[in-house]
Amino acid sequence: MARVKRGNVARKRRKKVLKLAKGFRGSHSKLFRTANQQVMKALRYAYADRRKRKRDFRRLWITRINAAARLHGMSYSQLIGNLKKANVEINRKMLAQMAILDPAGFSKLLELAHSAK
Repeated sequence: MARVKRGNVARKRRKKVLKLAKGFRGSHSKLFRTANQQVMKALRYAYADRRKRKRDFRRLWITRINAAARLHGMSYSQLIGNLKKANVEINRKMLAQMAILDPAGFSKLLELAHSAK
C-alpha cells in the first residue's frame, strides 16, 4: 500500500480553525483541540442567534408601536386589528420607524385605524 502524506492538508485545517478562533481568550485561541471545540460552539451559537435576532427585533418593534399607540389612547392589539380591518398593509418595522421618526404620519394612521372600528 502506498504511503499517504497529509501534512499539508492537516496544517491547512488547523490554521483555518485557529484563524476562526482568533480573539478567543487564553488557550481557546492558541491550542488546536480547545480552539476547535470553541469554534464549533461559536458556530452553533451564531446559527441560532441569526434566528433569534429576528425574534428580538420583532419584540422591539411591537414594544415601540405599543408605546406610541398608548400615547394616543389605543393599545397595540386594537391598532393592529383596526389596521387589518382598514386593509392597511404595513409591517411592524415600518410602523415602529414611523412612530419614532414621523409622529405626524403615525397619528394619521391611528386616526385611520380609529375610523375603521
